[in-house]
Amino acid sequence: MKLIKLTAISAAVLASTAALAAEPVIVVDNNDAVVYEAEPVAVAYEAEPVAVAYEAEVAPAAYNNDAGVIRNTTGAIFGGTKTLFNTAINPASVSAEVGTLGYGANIGWSLNEKTELQAGWAGGDVADLFGGDFDANDVNYDVDTDFSNPYLGVQLRPMSNWFTVGAGIIVPDNDIDVRANAEGPNFRIDNVDYNAAETGTLEGTMEHRNKLAPYGTIGFRPNIGNNWGVFGEIGAAYMGSTDATVVSSNSGQQVTATTVNGTTQVAADDVAKAAERELEDKDWLEWMPIVKLGATYRF
Repeated sequence: MKLIKLTAISAAVLASTAALAAEPVIVVDNNDAVVYEAEPVAVAYEAEPVAVAYEAEVAPAAYNNDAGVIRNTTGAIFGGTKTLFNTAINPASVSAEVGTLGYGANIGWSLNEKTELQAGWAGGDVADLFGGDFDANDVNYDVDTDFSNPYLGVQLRPMSNWFTVGAGIIVPDNDIDVRANAEGPNFRIDNVDYNAAETGTLEGTMEHRNKLAPYGTIGFRPNIGNNWGVFGEIGAAYMGSTDATVVSSNSGQQVTATTVNGTTQVAADDVAKAAERELEDKDWLEWMPIVKLGATYRF
């Protein structure tokens, strides 16, 4: 029994040495010695190198979540420019304008130092801006207008200075009322003289056929301060051919028509139809001239 006791004691000493000098608990009864090594095991678990290794791995792998993959990718794509959303809700400028398209205003969004998107509207009664009348062959017409020209376009500064080039689309909805003025006692239409008194008043309307009208301009946009600037543009919009409707106030009456071959009688309604054809053949303002001046405030 002494041998067994010595062996047990030796094993306990070795175990305690391997367990970093943790003291074993030895219980001795009358015949046997029993060694409980619970305490060294607990110490070994608490000092387990794995826990230290785990903390060492976490430290170099620490990552700034605020600079995640999505944010980094967005920055790489857009660089220092505005996002589409920020650009939309933060316009770069507002402008007021007057010209052949009417009186109006526009809002501009800068994409970069050379490119600006514009959305605007111009309209109203602008007939007086170009004299209030026009000639269709030998007949002079007074004009009243009610223009509505919403547009969307782009302004370029190709040389990064005052010089600009513009292009875009107009959605025209322009009402043009015309009234023929007699020359002396007659209306002269397509080389035929119609008695004006018998014809009565010739009035009508004109409408452009194009529902979308492309336009182009060149101009200048100098700044006159930190925020204010002025601009001027010239160009043209392709409005397309015109449809005309002309009626006579003496509808159903006979009118004396004089030609090189003598005189004849025609219906007043036929005189109105002749005036319609002449207006449409002239293609009045098929290419609508664009001349505008304005002022700009930049944010």
